[in-house]
Amino acid sequence: MSAPTIPRTQKAVIFYENGGPLQYTDIEVPKPKATELLINVKYSGVCHTDLHAWKGDWPLPTKLPLVGGHEGAGVVVAMGENVRGWKIGDLAGIKWLNGSCMACEYCEKSNESNCPEADLSGYTHDGSFQQYATADAVQAAHIPAGTDLAQVAPILCAGITVYKALKSANLRAGDWVAISGACGGLGSLAIQYATAMGYRVLGIDGGEEKEQLFRQLGGEVFIDFRKSKDIVADVVKATNGGAHGVINVSVSEAAIESSTEYVRSNGTVVLVGLPGGAKCKSDVFSHVVKSISIVGSYVGNRADTREALDFFARGLVKSPIQVVGLSELPQIYEKMEKGAVVGRYVVDTSM
Repeated sequence: MSAPTIPRTQKAVIFYENGGPLQYTDIEVPKPKATELLINVKYSGVCHTDLHAWKGDWPLPTKLPLVGGHEGAGVVVAMGENVRGWKIGDLAGIKWLNGSCMACEYCEKSNESNCPEADLSGYTHDGSFQQYATADAVQAAHIPAGTDLAQVAPILCAGITVYKALKSANLRAGDWVAISGACGGLGSLAIQYATAMGYRVLGIDGGEEKEQLFRQLGGEVFIDFRKSKDIVADVVKATNGGAHGVINVSVSEAAIESSTEYVRSNGTVVLVGLPGGAKCKSDVFSHVVKSISIVGSYVGNRADTREALDFFARGLVKSPIQVVGLSELPQIYEKMEKGAVVGRYVVDTSM
């Protein structure tokens, strides 16, 4: 396929200081380095991490000015001279991990996300809230031809992240997994991956709309934290002893602490959501006597990516998305801050 015409400028959402105005404006199209792809981003999922990056919530400073976004799905339109394994016209995904050194201990063991020199899309590297973005050719996700790019966009972070988290919980088919924050962007995918992997799913979230989505996605037991008088007791009763594993994707410190109480003996609490400044508190006596594990799970490697995309390609996982224009990104952030997002927002970069 011949190389398409690439414009000099493009539409993007950019900010110049943390918490500053989100400007929908024209910026220059980036040029790929020798090891990079240039991807014409068609759609991008909107992740809670994007909100944190804009607000500057985390101790790792962001690149400024910054184009956020790290769930970009699009088409390869150009590439550097050292790129192998890609061709013009391929479908490609932009992930949170844009690139890593590939030479350190962590990269050697396929833990590239822990690389001290990791380059992060929408954080230290301009991301997918633009029409054209660069991505390291080694870490970019290969998306099968014919894939619905709007639907697959959230898989590139949310899907990979919860799939890796479920693997980190060390569960067996038939085990109970509790998903705290079950019907947000991460949780709505976690329900489906967990079901596809043979687990029994208990969801914790708030509101009838979220309970309805939970049921539609195949969840078994829903606990509304707004109505529950004792979430720990409710989970223990519903699971006949506690959840074998807990996936914490909510941004509530109290919910994380609660999960260390309702997890089953010998079970695993997986920390995924990153509420700013939060601590994970666990009673030491109970922690020891119940022999529980608390682990952190931070996105996934290239194998996790391939496996998570395979679940999607086989129709076992679908993204419950709402598609709006890229220009509406500030309104999406407002809804996120209010906890009013059901499922996942995806932005169309043409709007």
